[in-house]
Amino acid sequence: MEESLKLRSGATIHLLTKNDPDFRKYLNRTTLSQLHLIPGGDPVAFTYSPDGNGVVFYFDPLFVKEAPPEMWYKREFGETMTLPSGNVIEKMGSRKAAERGYYSKERLEQMFYNPIEEPVAYTVKANGETVYFYDKRTALRLPMMCVNCGENVRFKHKLCEKCYEEEMAVRRAEGELHRNAFYGMDPKKVLFFDLELTGFYARDEIISITIVNGEGELIMDTLVKPDHTKKWKKTEKIHGITPEMVEDAPLLVDLIPEIKRIFENADRIIAYGVSTDYSHIKYIYDTEEEQEQLRDKIRCCANEFVRYAHEMRPDIVHASLIDAMECFGIEWQGVPHSSLADTYACGAVWDKLFPNYYKTEEK
Repeated sequence: MEESLKLRSGATIHLLTKNDPDFRKYLNRTTLSQLHLIPGGDPVAFTYSPDGNGVVFYFDPLFVKEAPPEMWYKREFGETMTLPSGNVIEKMGSRKAAERGYYSKERLEQMFYNPIEEPVAYTVKANGETVYFYDKRTALRLPMMCVNCGENVRFKHKLCEKCYEEEMAVRRAEGELHRNAFYGMDPKKVLFFDLELTGFYARDEIISITIVNGEGELIMDTLVKPDHTKKWKKTEKIHGITPEMVEDAPLLVDLIPEIKRIFENADRIIAYGVSTDYSHIKYIYDTEEEQEQLRDKIRCCANEFVRYAHEMRPDIVHASLIDAMECFGIEWQGVPHSSLADTYACGAVWDKLFPNYYKTEEK
């Protein structure tokens, strides 16, 4: 017999023997129930039931709590059953049992749990069959099987290692076709852009904008004076732009005609983390139709890097622009987190992801 058990919480408890000095201090479920108490945490020790078919858990009296009054009355006046171990369990309906985290052995196995403790309650069906309930908190987790083959233990994404590798091989092949395709884009009509903001929310304002084309030509790089915000200490620590630096900068409203002209002539507009940048830049357009036209041109470099990392570099756990630059060994042009440096960085990462983006396949 095992002399220790590893609980679902990760804690390991040991077999309690008659010679153990702590034996008399610990309380099993029957004793707890008699004292109108319930466990307040994991069991601290266990013994095997007399018939050897189950485990009896013991709890530290320092970590128990008073049972709700309705449990007292149910215990005193309801139907009970005495198990071979001498432990007394009460009769209750399936709904009440589920509320307490008690389930039948069949139901626990469906949830991939193996009950090892004695039953903690029971019910009787209309046909007279007795169904025992077990505490899910003390059941051991069973290995979960692959949802594809159903034969092997899960490895990642609900798949066993074999099925996972087979699926990843297909994804890698599809990803490489996508990234190495010849798109034939005009580099002058592919734009990379980045914004710096006064904060992290939709209400915050643009204070810097940079636009660079696929040839690395700087199309726009300017600070922007916000209309309402006077200070932004949290984001100032990130991008280094102070209120004094934008005091004489143009307002966004003055830049809108030029930004629209630049974007109108573009076939693709790429940013690293499009959702934030697009949610702010779209408001330079008055209608939803114009906003959708802009949206149709936009591509997210961050999403493409996440796909690449998932398929080719599963060791990469973060997908910031800095992580992408480190992954491809690209040197920064300027200070990270400035719109100028981040825009050039986005273009460099995109070039690594799509080496044939500006080429046409020769026939």
